[in-house]
Amino acid sequence: LGPLVGAIDQGTSSTRFLVFNAETAELLSHHQVEIKQEFPREGWVEQDPKEILNSVYECVEKTCEKMQELNIDISNIRAIGVTNQRETTVVWDKTTGEPLYNAIVWLDLRTQSTVERLLKRIPGKNKTFSKFKTGLPLSTYFSAVKLRWLLDNVEEIRKAVEDQRALFGTIDSWLIWVCTCGTNGGIHCTDVTNASRTMLFNIHSLEWDPELCKFFDIPMEILPKVRSSSEIYGLMKICPSRESGALTGVPISGCLGDQHAALVGQMCFQDGQAKNTYGTGCFLLCNTGQKTVFSEHGLITTIAYKMGKDKPVFYALEGSVAIAGAVVRWLRDNLGIAKTSQEVEKLAADVGTSYGCYFVPAFSGLYAPYWEPSARGIICGLTQFTNKNHIAFAALEAVCFQTREILDAMNKDCGIPLSQLQVDGGMTNNKIFMQLQSDILCIPVVKPSMPETTALGAAMAAGAAEGVEVWSLNPGDLTAVTCERFEPQINPEESEYRYARWKKAVMKSMGWETSDVPSNGKPK
Repeated sequence: LGPLVGAIDQGTSSTRFLVFNAETAELLSHHQVEIKQEFPREGWVEQDPKEILNSVYECVEKTCEKMQELNIDISNIRAIGVTNQRETTVVWDKTTGEPLYNAIVWLDLRTQSTVERLLKRIPGKNKTFSKFKTGLPLSTYFSAVKLRWLLDNVEEIRKAVEDQRALFGTIDSWLIWVCTCGTNGGIHCTDVTNASRTMLFNIHSLEWDPELCKFFDIPMEILPKVRSSSEIYGLMKICPSRESGALTGVPISGCLGDQHAALVGQMCFQDGQAKNTYGTGCFLLCNTGQKTVFSEHGLITTIAYKMGKDKPVFYALEGSVAIAGAVVRWLRDNLGIAKTSQEVEKLAADVGTSYGCYFVPAFSGLYAPYWEPSARGIICGLTQFTNKNHIAFAALEAVCFQTREILDAMNKDCGIPLSQLQVDGGMTNNKIFMQLQSDILCIPVVKPSMPETTALGAAMAAGAAEGVEVWSLNPGDLTAVTCERFEPQINPEESEYRYARWKKAVMKSMGWETSDVPSNGKPK
């Protein structure tokens, strides 16, 4: 075996550690742990940063054990890449290394009143006021408003900021800081892709924006240093608080937000190449090359990657959908109509239709292309005939319709319609779902046979970094990926009819929630 590269993939619902062969891109070993999401109040979503950290250690340990059983020498791991759920916000104490509050997850809605308050300070209440600087609309989704909420509502954090003990970071920063020895000289950094999701970062100058920091009233000294997506940030170290020393001394040299990592893992290095990832949410990214493209149809502009200190930055247009795989988890955990995600898929497969039932899973409002925070989830078109199978089918169909909405927007913004859709992520293991997606889009859907493209992207960035250089990103050296193709099988008229009904259901989900709830957090 040649050189190996590891990847920490810290997602919203699970953490994985994966090890790849740098020469063949083959996945050799991995381990996955599901992580808890806490919902302390309606609309709130939190995770414990310590649990996230421990899940990373556990995945690293278990993967290394599995490799030893396979007689693969772990000392061949030359680099580690980090990829993460984006926007999720952590503030910790640099003197104790302890988080000062739970991580506020990207899906969380507690900041709706913060957003409304900030909007009042903008001429014309224009929520796209910073679009040309950040690429983003003012929304509960991005980190700046979460950080503002923490500073407004958590005394301990306010105090730590005053005492200059506080550090802010997205999950990548938290993990890199702790893994490079935290309180003993840990590296406080992030990469351009994660920084581009905070709403505090100028995507042209590639620097924190003093005007935006002033607007959100965020002290710049708590922000991490912004680096490229592919360079040595620091070395994995053993700290006294940690038993695991398996990868001590290995450079951490790749860092990308999970959707950006998937774009890299799908080899979308050319202008116009796109991928759609089905995880907790669903994210369609299209590489727009070395220029920013601003959407007229509700997409956001984001940094795709920057593969080295002196390498150019690439940009992407993104369609973000909050709830995809999460709707399957909701049917499993909240409604209890199935014990596993596979069972939800089987319920849907058994009927093969929703019988006119439509499910709009706007649990966190609607993201792209509507950016409508007042929307809430609805299931409509119910009759006495409807049963749990139809609802399961409608849930899968909802993910397909939401993808169609962002694909339509992407095609309008780019002017050149995508002739096929490259896909990845957990839900793509379900063949019925893949066929349904192709039918609803009326174009072929193409899935790589190795579905872990997010981790692969992080491994590629880490392995290609200057000083590591075990993975070549030259187009000629990239191994061709074997794929499975799903072709549309229903007539386009039927597809159009169902899509039109879906859009009608979306309209009915809007304008449901207002933020004038009494202060105890219970709606009136």
